[in-house]
Amino acid sequence: MIKNGRIVKSLAGFYDVAVGDKVYQTRARGNFRKKGMKPVVGDFVDFSAEKNSEGYILNIHERKNSLVRPSIANIDQAVVIMSTVNPDFSLNLLDRFLVFLEHKNIHPLIYISKLDLITEQSEYEKFRTNYEGIGYEIFFDAEYLVKVLHDKVTVFMGQTGAGKTTLLNKIAPEMELATGETSEKLGRGRHTTRHVEFFEVANGLIADTPGFSSLDYEVDNQPDLNAAFPEILRISHNCKFRECTHTHEPECAVKEALEHQEILKSRYENYLQLLNEINKTRETYAKRRKKQV
Repeated sequence: MIKNGRIVKSLAGFYDVAVGDKVYQTRARGNFRKKGMKPVVGDFVDFSAEKNSEGYILNIHERKNSLVRPSIANIDQAVVIMSTVNPDFSLNLLDRFLVFLEHKNIHPLIYISKLDLITEQSEYEKFRTNYEGIGYEIFFDAEYLVKVLHDKVTVFMGQTGAGKTTLLNKIAPEMELATGETSEKLGRGRHTTRHVEFFEVANGLIADTPGFSSLDYEVDNQPDLNAAFPEILRISHNCKFRECTHTHEPECAVKEALEHQEILKSRYENYLQLLNEINKTRETYAKRRKKQV
């Protein structure tokens, strides 16, 4: 019998596929390897489900997005955890996370941790006003964050030490227990790249992952970078030139908006820094290709 469902757990070559309230254990057919494909948690799949036998994944449906580390597909939103101290709050790092998520078509949610460790919070109230003006949702309290997890697939990301574990323990204490049990069975560290799993929280799904030690950056051209800054994208339609880089071109609507403080100076500066990095990478790649020829 052929069924379709969503992979909710991946462990050592086995895939748990959920169909409603029922979960089937499956493996992947060998032809996926030949095609350079691999099922991941979050994939919608067709699979065989015979009685008293192991199921096999037969087909992977098209993904709306995916991440490499951790391997998860079809994500609705991501919580970017930024701490006030230890590590210190960084708008540059935050904007890098946001560009990454915008490019992946994953809705960003920003959670500020360790507010209890600082005495003056007015800076963060101003930050919240500024970024909510762009269109981002900012959370200072885990209780309010839980409310937006409903009916969504959510992953969590942030610097080491920013407070991801503390936050997850607040909103989903059962995850600590479940991942601890898994590592005991595996006889290795609590987090393993071979183990990714969804947990039900607030009628939604959140992923237990090893975290994001680095960004698999895929924005490698100016149009994509432009599109990853929502406020710059909106205003850029009024630039004189269709592919305006907002650096040196005349009649640039983005630079005019900057002068009138309609765009945050920090956001524009971070855009320029990322654009410079993209251009340097492209120049290096072009030089390498020239040498090879």
